[in-house]
Amino acid sequence: MTRLLRLIVLLVIPLSVWIVIFYQFPLSISSDNAIYELKSGQSLKGIAKDLTKKKFIWEPYTFVFIGKLLGLQTHIKAGSYEFKEGISAFQLLTKISRGDAIDFEVKIIDGMNFNQLKHELENNPNLTHQLNQLTFSEIKKQLNLEVDSLEGIFYPDTYFFNRGDSDLKILKRAKNNMDVHLNKLWLSRSVESTLTSPYQALILASLVEKETASIAEQPKIAAVFLNRLSIGMRLQTDPTVIFGLGAHYSGKLHHHDLTLDSPYNTYTRNGLPPTPIAYPSLTAINAVLHPEEHNTALYFVAKGDGTHYFSKTLAEHNQAVLKYQIHSSH
Repeated sequence: MTRLLRLIVLLVIPLSVWIVIFYQFPLSISSDNAIYELKSGQSLKGIAKDLTKKKFIWEPYTFVFIGKLLGLQTHIKAGSYEFKEGISAFQLLTKISRGDAIDFEVKIIDGMNFNQLKHELENNPNLTHQLNQLTFSEIKKQLNLEVDSLEGIFYPDTYFFNRGDSDLKILKRAKNNMDVHLNKLWLSRSVESTLTSPYQALILASLVEKETASIAEQPKIAAVFLNRLSIGMRLQTDPTVIFGLGAHYSGKLHHHDLTLDSPYNTYTRNGLPPTPIAYPSLTAINAVLHPEEHNTALYFVAKGDGTHYFSKTLAEHNQAVLKYQIHSSH
């Protein structure tokens, strides 16, 4: 019995020491930290071997033993993990079983257009780039689009993702988010609205987004545009002309630009442009579906302080232009 007890002690002590080391001893990870990509479907045993091969842990067996003992093998989550200096093997195991992965991000900003968004996606090194390998028809099918434009349809927000996710996956999420928000707001719209579809609301919201940086003014701007649409008056808004000019826009709009006819020139064409010109915020969409009540203004002019002066008649508007734009330029 004494010999058996001695044998047990001889086995238990080293095992206990080894487990203590597993739980507490820091791994040899540099101060620069390290990123580990854990792919979906990897087993605990496969992960342990991979971590050993990459020299994150010393050997795989204790890692697998403790993981199975604690029932963590069914909780392992794919993702990009950052292992900092001083982390123990147990902390590493806990991290990947909690799904404590790095969240990379990409931002779709209010007022951004698709070319700007595409530039952001293409210059994000943590994304897999699929967009430039697909035709528009393929993108349209992947996103389940019913329209022939990628303008306006993605919801402005910060989108977190794991390293290696595709740019198309981000756009799918952004498109779904916009659909949910737009359809919800459309159902609560003012009954007397002249807009006939959620997409028309999206188009007009993009114009409102580009016309004012003031959330408080958005329902006023929306009311002016809707008033014009209801009497068949042209919208005559500069942001649509700038969008239509594309790469030909010099940074300053000239009178000649306003005379160049295009589907986006609201000085030469009646009604709404064919597509949105930017990604509108939720407040801009809400503004066109709930414009300021009893607002009969048909004109507005920038006052130079970020706000606008609103007029009901052309004569009043011309006076406002004289006061706020011509005088202020001298």
